[in-house]
Amino acid sequence: MKIMHLADLHIGKSVKDFSMIEDQRFILDWILVLAEMEKVDAVLIAGDVYDRSIPSEEAVGLFDEFIYRLTQIPVKVLLISGNHDSDERLNFGSRLFVDKEVYFCSKYDGELYRQTFEDEFGPVNFYLLPFVKASQVRHFHPEDEIENYDQAVRVAIADGDVNPDERNVILAHQFVAGRSGEVMLGGSESPAVANVGLVERIGFDCFDDFDYAALGHIHKAQSVGREEVRYAGTPLKYHADEAGDNKSIPIVTLGKKGEVKIELKQLKPRRDLRCLKGTLKQLLDPKVVNGTDDYIFVTLTEEDIIPDAMGIFRQTYPNTMQIRYENSHTREIEAVDPSQMAELRSFPELMTDFYQKMYGTDMTEEEMAIMNQVAKKAGVIDETN
Repeated sequence: MKIMHLADLHIGKSVKDFSMIEDQRFILDWILVLAEMEKVDAVLIAGDVYDRSIPSEEAVGLFDEFIYRLTQIPVKVLLISGNHDSDERLNFGSRLFVDKEVYFCSKYDGELYRQTFEDEFGPVNFYLLPFVKASQVRHFHPEDEIENYDQAVRVAIADGDVNPDERNVILAHQFVAGRSGEVMLGGSESPAVANVGLVERIGFDCFDDFDYAALGHIHKAQSVGREEVRYAGTPLKYHADEAGDNKSIPIVTLGKKGEVKIELKQLKPRRDLRCLKGTLKQLLDPKVVNGTDDYIFVTLTEEDIIPDAMGIFRQTYPNTMQIRYENSHTREIEAVDPSQMAELRSFPELMTDFYQKMYGTDMTEEEMAIMNQVAKKAGVIDETN
């Protein structure tokens, strides 16, 4: 049996106020062609279908079209929800879709969802575990000791009576850690994902009874613990930290029990996402300018702020997303310990020092008055001062 593993589509996402919907449409078209060329039997989507719990009409329309075209190939589709998805909205119409071999599991109801298909080697069991919190599993299993995410996932899997002698595949949308405990983040994950620490982490050995674990949640493609426990990653780059990534899709072939072959098929986006660093003159030199339609993150090394740098860059690179500076001023700021800066210093002193380091000049009285007003509204300083 041949399966395609997708995850973290984040349909409807915007990056720095640039809508990614047309780029997503392009890559989903590419994925459809790949599914047909590879003659896959099933497409797995491991959560975060949408970028927000209430997706736009445009996002819903694009996903609807994608699912419909998959059924026309035809392939089986198995789908779980992620932390960005709304359980109920994603689950709408799921019972009707079964007739088209589209299987949704968007909400954990106390049982591990299973769907079994046959091939020449016998049954393949697909288990669908949407994003769950410890409290959700504890609600259905009050008799079990569940104090964290790891225990919750283990209880949910144990309840599924997985037969390790058969071929088993699981879809899961969780923060799965390897032997070292470290997972490489893509950069475009939500701040909550980037700062979970040990709270949400589960061990990869949760999936020891599965021939393949199709994971979602982390945006950088990678295996965790063993080759068959794998994050597909996002199909598009959504952050400057992902500029150097080569996005791909795992195509997994299941032979007889114990035989698993994984091929990574490279994706070609409508536009690349790149980072440029240097002076304005260096970066806009006609001899080095290329890929002008790409999404661009710029780091300028000039010591002085360049007026309307964004406007200047967009004349050459119309899809410039962000411009930041890296110079003696920014390095000085980064080297300062914030706790030392704040100790025994007033708000005006802190703001004056920050402004001086950032722009090399003093704040005017008008600028300081505005900062004081904003700080009072935010509760940073006492309203009576």
